[in-house]
Amino acid sequence: MKLTKNFSLKEFECKCGCVMPEFVKKNVIELAYNLQVLRDVVGRLDLTNAYRCKEHNADVGGAVNSQHVKGKAADIKSSTIEPWDMAVAVDNLMKSEKFKLGGIGIYNTFTHVDIRGSGARWSKTLNK
Repeated sequence: MKLTKNFSLKEFECKCGCVMPEFVKKNVIELAYNLQVLRDVVGRLDLTNAYRCKEHNADVGGAVNSQHVKGKAADIKSSTIEPWDMAVAVDNLMKSEKFKLGGIGIYNTFTHVDIRGSGARWSKTLNK
């Protein structure tokens, strides 16, 4: 099922293969719309994680109240943009109200983005 010009529902499904609940699907559609806005600005994005059921979230050590469980978060990476620069691009889109306000987390190999409706920022990078 195509959600936007460049994203399909399959990209957002839980890695364990479970069925995505309908209420989560509504959030995923909104997330996909926002990620499309980002993609139109920065180019190709790869989703490494999006929706996670509670069981899979626990298996990967995700936070109990993770936005991934709600279908409101994705971990993204780009072959041409570093996580810090991706975070800046998302933050600028949020400030200009082109991307729904939410969380931005910077990791060594990816950037977490979510549409929780309130701002949250963190960095879990290792200094090299």
